[in-house]
Amino acid sequence: MECESCNNDWNYDNVIPEPIMLVDTLNMAPETDACFTSLLAMLCEFFELANAQQKIVEETNKNQAVVLALYEALNTRDVNTVHQILAPDLEWWFHGPPTHQFLMRLLTGASSDDPFLFEVDPVLVTTFGSTVIVEGCDNSRSISWVHAWTVRDGTITRVREYFNTSLTVTRLGDSPPSACSSSTAEIAPVHCPYVWESSLSNRVGKSVPGLVLAI
Repeated sequence: MECESCNNDWNYDNVIPEPIMLVDTLNMAPETDACFTSLLAMLCEFFELANAQQKIVEETNKNQAVVLALYEALNTRDVNTVHQILAPDLEWWFHGPPTHQFLMRLLTGASSDDPFLFEVDPVLVTTFGSTVIVEGCDNSRSISWVHAWTVRDGTITRVREYFNTSLTVTRLGDSPPSACSSSTAEIAPVHCPYVWESSLSNRVGKSVPGLVLAI
């Protein structure tokens, strides 16, 4: 083939190496084979980690979608969808003023002249594995709230409610082993770094209690 710009002959053999040349290069020495095998092992490990991370992301998105669908159903009073999402033996825990048990009244069908709407900003939705944390605030009523939902296989099995409460979330698994056990008789303090902290509790215009949730 002739190159028009330089009038030189162009030989494809100078550009594309013969496949047998690559094979011969890899087989030149035993240590080269070892390096090649090690490289393959590293690549396999990389793809396994990437696949695992992808599964975690997919599970996180799925759990968030389940919780957001529940809020939509609660606000629109879609009873059928609520029953499909919540487990029949839902575990429920509440902390806050008794007058703020809006979710319980919604789930039990108790009448209310002033129904409460859970306005959810997707930015304030955080997920740690099976735990989905949602935070909201109603400035007109001086109410802040946090829900910690547990989602298993697309079904919500547990909810923890915190109204007008400053919540800090920690993960016990992130603590060093020595912090959770000691061979001496003295009890050592356990330090568990927090992974999430409520940001809207200071908007209610008054001091609120603080709690720690370990997941």
